[in-house]
Amino acid sequence: MPDMLDRLEMFIALATERHFGRAAAQCGITQPSLSAAIKQLEGELGVQLVWRGARFQGLTPEGARVLEWARRIVGDARTMREEMRAARHGLAGHLRLGVVPTALPMVSRLTAPFLARHPNVRIEIRARASREILQQIDTLTLDAGITYLDNEPLGRVETAPLYTERYAVLMRRDHPLAGHGLLDWADLAQTQLCLLTPDMQNRRILDQALAQAGVAAELRLQANSMLALVAHVLAGPWVTVVNTQTAALFAATPELCAVMLPQDGASKQVGLIAPWRETHTPVLAALLAEARRLGN
Repeated sequence: MPDMLDRLEMFIALATERHFGRAAAQCGITQPSLSAAIKQLEGELGVQLVWRGARFQGLTPEGARVLEWARRIVGDARTMREEMRAARHGLAGHLRLGVVPTALPMVSRLTAPFLARHPNVRIEIRARASREILQQIDTLTLDAGITYLDNEPLGRVETAPLYTERYAVLMRRDHPLAGHGLLDWADLAQTQLCLLTPDMQNRRILDQALAQAGVAAELRLQANSMLALVAHVLAGPWVTVVNTQTAALFAATPELCAVMLPQDGASKQVGLIAPWRETHTPVLAALLAEARRLGN
């Protein structure tokens, strides 16, 4: 029989998935077991938490309030367990880290020294859009994230800056623009440009920079993967805009080169974000400390 904490975790899963079957699968139990646990939680609290019909129909007002408490209680319980484990056995645990696609080439700058310093910690890196990172930190699906810090609202999170994102055009070395020492954003109007999809914050940043330069970017190709974009650039005659760290990584390929763009107004800060808590798990506190060392 699940205890109160287990039932709160199941309730969080249901509120996140908005589907009894998916929530049950996430919790590793059957759908009838999940339904019974939610009904038992309602009985203990004396309120209805979920509107029921043939399928999940949302949370009641009381359910929405209980969800806030559930996330707080479950988060605190996890922190307590991790702290006690660290006191007994040293720093160990599992971190789920959401990373915006444009930061994936740089994530090892944070994770490699951190893992070397703490050999009993495991990190799972998940590529996510910035809005997904915020949502999944809120629902306890992610422990932390690497995303943009100064472009769109983040809400109440703790931040640790890592680097400033600056931009360059990635293209084949035989592209007509490859010989330039510097390009203007307006130069991209005459290119076959491919970019990330609009659900990615990087795309929204670049759209704004292009609009300010008077470029109406009507893209024939977009993707939610940087690797897919670079593959098309390699095939030619496509070009894409990447941050300078990614440009350095791929421009090492003999067929590709990168030309810088003006940075006025387009540069954005990228960093680690974590839930706003008075006390973090020891593993997450250590990761924040590592990020601050790297960012200094």
